[in-house]
Amino acid sequence: MSTTSSPSSWPDGLRFAFGTLTVLPVRVTRWDREAARGGMLCAPAAGLAVGAGAAALGVFLLFLGAGPLLAAVASAAVPAALTRGLHLDGLADTADGLGSGKPAEDALRIMKQSDIGPFGVITLVLVLFAQVAALSQLYADSWARGALAAVVSATAARLALTLAARTGVPAARPEGLGAAVAGVVPVRSAMIAVVAVTLAAAGAAAYLGPYDGGVVVVIGPVDPGPIFEPYDAVRTGLAVLAALAVAELLLRHCVRRFGGVTGDVFGGLAETAATTALVALSLGR
Repeated sequence: MSTTSSPSSWPDGLRFAFGTLTVLPVRVTRWDREAARGGMLCAPAAGLAVGAGAAALGVFLLFLGAGPLLAAVASAAVPAALTRGLHLDGLADTADGLGSGKPAEDALRIMKQSDIGPFGVITLVLVLFAQVAALSQLYADSWARGALAAVVSATAARLALTLAARTGVPAARPEGLGAAVAGVVPVRSAMIAVVAVTLAAAGAAAYLGPYDGGVVVVIGPVDPGPIFEPYDAVRTGLAVLAALAVAELLLRHCVRRFGGVTGDVFGGLAETAATTALVALSLGR
């Protein structure tokens, strides 16, 4: 089996990523391992689209005169709407499975049930509160910081899925989305994706620095436009890495408890990474 995706497979990979990770009207034409590999490598692109939608709605409400709290609620709602709540459902099911304390087979059965238990409910409430609280604080700082956080958190969430689909991470079940994408991404490709997304997030923070209400140093008689601000750039890059680190801890715990990953685990990883990124970006303001 090839360890890299051929150029001709990238359109299939993009369709796989958007067709499985969003509700956008994209038809997935291939479900083989090569398409899954391309899809999981393109997962951050799907996150970028979701985050852009979340940021656009939040900034639009601010433009109309809404407060930062309402903008934050809207920005948190968009990713849920664009995934039909599948990642939140996966988070709740993963929390129920882990919280049950039962052996792997029984825990997986609990996760597969349609109802949500007390662990899932509590986890959902706390995670959504944390996301809204962090976004509200960031929007209160400036529209740019809130919008950037919405985009970065959604992208980091899908980047966590790229890492979770790397070679060596097994599937807990022989069927389902988890089995379809488990182990399809070469470790080297996953690391390249991490570096690319982290640098892109840091660069976006540096570019938006002049619009965040902070202090901008201008050298010379003419304002040259956006100025690189190392503090915001470093903070944003570290937020992405923190999101991946916390998601990795959860991934390893799930692999130990369940014997591998499932579609629910992928959803839980995405929400965990998104929340961690938002919290990290809101600290030290």
